Amino acid sequence: MKAVTIRGVEPEVAEKLKIAAKKQGKSVNYIILELIKTSFGLKKEKKFSRKYDDLDDLFGRWNDDEFKKINDSIITQRHIDQELWK
Repeated sequence: MKAVTIRGVEPEVAEKLKIAAKKQGKSVNYIILELIKTSFGLKKEKKFSRKYDDLDDLFGRWNDDEFKKINDSIITQRHIDQELWK
């Protein structure tokens, strides 16, 4: 891959890039690459990454507190008692 240096980036632009990167949990370099690919129409859409919520009305949906409670319960049940396996 070729490295490219961009000169003359205004402080406001650099700050917005840093904020966007931090918000998305990505590097500034990655954000810039995404912007360039998008502007040239080269960004590939992810396959199989759609989230469906059309059955939520039938089956319900956990809120954050319910998920934490259930997840904590599962984590405690995954504990292996070494004494039982001797």
